[in-house]
Amino acid sequence: MYSSNQSRKKAPKGSVKVKNSNERLQLVFSYGGKRHYISTGLANSVTNRKLADLKAKEIEKDILYERFDHTLARYKNPNSSALSTVTPTVTPIAKPQMPLDELWERYVTFKRPQVSQTTVARDYARYRSHIAKLPTKDLTEAVIIRDYLMASTTANAAKRILINLSACCDWARKSGLIETNPFTGMSAEITIPKSSSDDMDIEPFSTPERDKIIEMFSLDRYYIGYTQLIKFLFFTGCRPSEAIALQWKHINSYVHFEQAVTFSEEGLTLKKGLKTQEKRRFPINQQLSNILNAIKPEDCSTEDYLFPSPEGKFIDFNNFRNRAWKSILTKCGIPYRKLYQTRHTFITLCLEAGIDAKDVARLVGNSPEVIYRHYAGNKRNLQVPEL
Repeated sequence: MYSSNQSRKKAPKGSVKVKNSNERLQLVFSYGGKRHYISTGLANSVTNRKLADLKAKEIEKDILYERFDHTLARYKNPNSSALSTVTPTVTPIAKPQMPLDELWERYVTFKRPQVSQTTVARDYARYRSHIAKLPTKDLTEAVIIRDYLMASTTANAAKRILINLSACCDWARKSGLIETNPFTGMSAEITIPKSSSDDMDIEPFSTPERDKIIEMFSLDRYYIGYTQLIKFLFFTGCRPSEAIALQWKHINSYVHFEQAVTFSEEGLTLKKGLKTQEKRRFPINQQLSNILNAIKPEDCSTEDYLFPSPEGKFIDFNNFRNRAWKSILTKCGIPYRKLYQTRHTFITLCLEAGIDAKDVARLVGNSPEVIYRHYAGNKRNLQVPEL
């Protein structure tokens, strides 16, 4: 898609070419009998050509699907000048009082007393590193920042970075440092490919591996407090997001799963309903009763959470996975697998115990079709009968 000024080949109808004009990248195309020249405002570099290519593909799709913006407003970098046969609409843009990297430092200073030192030292430092690599720190160029992240990282990473940048700018807006948050809603537009989802990445632990993990948590001086949570995940097959959302009002003769904790632009947020259903209930057997009795305080409120973090907040499973989970698996000598495999382990062991797939589906909140397709056909003790 990229070409230099020396290229004289005629572009196919509806195609958008990226050209180097005085070491600045420019989009050139014809549409509706008119020739358009749009300056991207980007210097000629390998990374910036990728960003320009993304914008060129966006225009080509809009032409193909007959949704082309004749004003060109949606295709322009707000700070660039655009040469076109269509007269651009000039809209004054309020400049932020400081660039993104400086806003981030102020945001971290504000958040520091509210989060753990590990969050500041590792997570916030990682986002600071991403910000340092951005081609621009100007908030009026948020679209360029988004496109750069999509081109240089995975969709999952880009989504998480944008969530945190939006949280930073939302704080800055409320603090009077900027007028608007340019990242609002951007993360929601990114769809994580199903292949990267934990749901169908099935590699369950064996029973000895499960028991070894639980034992190692119970013996570890740093992570012993998470032992009952790990047991709960292994023996209910619930999603981690469902476990940390449980309050004591959800416990009687059943565990009532009715809500989950998700990561949003506001951070860890409680939401009503579950991933695939509004709610479900899980019978409490003696094994599960022992777990609940071990963690229930004498004077707890019905609004208290079963599995709070040491600071009394929601457990951030991203931090938990990188610290506790990886550490324990290493000490057990077990190859790393995601925490979500506790769910897959429960489902697999239920099937191996002879529980009907329809009943397993009811316990864990999947459809019978999912259980049959992804679990029942992969039972580890599958035997060929003598016919």
